[in-house]
Amino acid sequence: MKRRVAILISGRGSNMAALIKAAAAEDFPAEIAVVISNRADAAGLEKAGKAGVRTVVVESKPFGKHRAGFEVALQAVLDEHRIELICLAGFMRLFTADFVQRWHGKMLNIHPSLLPSFPGLDPHGQALRAGVKISGATVHFVIPATDAGPILMQGAVSVSDHDSADTLSERILEVEHRIYPDALRLLASGQVRLEGDICKTVASAAAGNFLISPVVGE
Repeated sequence: MKRRVAILISGRGSNMAALIKAAAAEDFPAEIAVVISNRADAAGLEKAGKAGVRTVVVESKPFGKHRAGFEVALQAVLDEHRIELICLAGFMRLFTADFVQRWHGKMLNIHPSLLPSFPGLDPHGQALRAGVKISGATVHFVIPATDAGPILMQGAVSVSDHDSADTLSERILEVEHRIYPDALRLLASGQVRLEGDICKTVASAAAGNFLISPVVGE
């Protein structure tokens, strides 16, 4: 039985699109039951509709700072669609600790840095200002602290001396689109377990290759 997934968006939904495409495969262990946006003008809603996925808008603006009130309305939609897992994909709304706890171990987010480095806003700018040679993306479980939950999967890219925040973002986005579906596959198929703050993968093995940057010529 495929796990029922809700994707929460606030904008263009590029990671949403990658998840929907992956879930269309017959052997994928999850189905995208609904895409929910807290903004009626989110471009991702049209993409989801064209892909045949049901969409719902739960406007957050009328609730102002009353996060719990918004979450009651959101939870009603999740219940209606019998949702088992949540994927945040550019969802620009903070949750209360109560909501996060309710979905503990069942809600994923993706962040464009190699957490725990560069959480929060402008991760690409943070990476460039720090002068790192490798950056990437992280899929993690959501906890009350921002970008701080147990790490499920990461992917890396090299950072060039000529990179801008925009060019680095473009390359990392390609990594995001690869690892988010893979991470959901692992979770939906029961291949991960949480041990405190650590996420472990059943029968996992390290990749046999290295990513080294910069590369020194022969």
